[in-house]
Amino acid sequence: MSRLIRAVIDTHALRHNLSVIRKRAGNAKVIAVVKANAYGHGLTSTALALEGADAFAVARLEEGLALRAAGISTRIVLLEGVFTPAQLEDAAHERLDLVVHDALQIELLERSGAAARFALWLKIDSGMNRLGFAPGEFAQALARIHALSAQPRELRLMTHLACANERNDAATRAQLERFRAATCGLAHEVSVANSAGLFGNVDLPCRWVRPGLTLYGASPFEDRSAASLGLLPVMTLTSSVIALRRIAPGDAVGYGGGWVAPRETAIAIVAAGYGDGVPRSLKSGTPVLINGERCPLVGSVSMDMIAVDVTGLAGVRIGAPAVLWGQGLPVEEMARHAGTIAYELLCSVSQRVPLEPH
Repeated sequence: MSRLIRAVIDTHALRHNLSVIRKRAGNAKVIAVVKANAYGHGLTSTALALEGADAFAVARLEEGLALRAAGISTRIVLLEGVFTPAQLEDAAHERLDLVVHDALQIELLERSGAAARFALWLKIDSGMNRLGFAPGEFAQALARIHALSAQPRELRLMTHLACANERNDAATRAQLERFRAATCGLAHEVSVANSAGLFGNVDLPCRWVRPGLTLYGASPFEDRSAASLGLLPVMTLTSSVIALRRIAPGDAVGYGGGWVAPRETAIAIVAAGYGDGVPRSLKSGTPVLINGERCPLVGSVSMDMIAVDVTGLAGVRIGAPAVLWGQGLPVEEMARHAGTIAYELLCSVSQRVPLEPH
């Protein structure tokens, strides 16, 4: 019980999910998205476990530098690109691929003459309205790249889908059509499909796919489970029972006394709270696995503890295991109870929760 709460990371499941993704991707190459500390799973340990990926994608320069410092030599794509000459030099020194999504970034390349040191990914904003060149601006951006005094080692095109997790979504079809129109007649390799696009209905051929959430064993769809996609959960957030008590009918539990016992009730106190990344928005009735059995959370989530109704469950003792999500309790299900998405739960696990790869 030296570690009451921990996030157990199943590296076998990571590699299994990569193999499922490869089968789904066909001949496309796989860029494993490991930004945001690999969605909370540990940046370098995840990348080391996914050594079979064709490339890694990170959001920010510091993440790419950390992977290189760990000895990872695989292609790394910097999704947000760089914004200063110093960042450009660091990215060149560490052989990072750059996503170019803004005229400022082209200007950096023009002034530095350093484009030959890079593989570039020119991003088109096909409807996400976040990063990328609008379709009407894309031709000029591409012309500026072609006019650079030193040409990039490689040049690819990409876009990002906003609604691919929604079945037969008109917005996705519109985005794909905008991308097709903007890139018509160009021979550059393209990357479009994220996790939802890869497992959904995106019919645009991609030379590179960019799975994120599905690598970690969660489904991007509301109507399909990860198991139905052949995926295994990678993170199991598990803790321990640290106290047991019996309360009488009418007794309240937790801050605000929002839950009142309807009968004599056995309560297990579990060392897990919003200080660990367990959402405070979870309501009474949310399932928690105690000794592998589903039991309802009662009362509000505290900073360090939750209370669980274990009435009728035999063999519950101090030290008994409690699973918040993962093996046996999908993170997508917990996200629905919390009124959020699986991405947020995984990324929100706090720094005081140790990661235990196995």
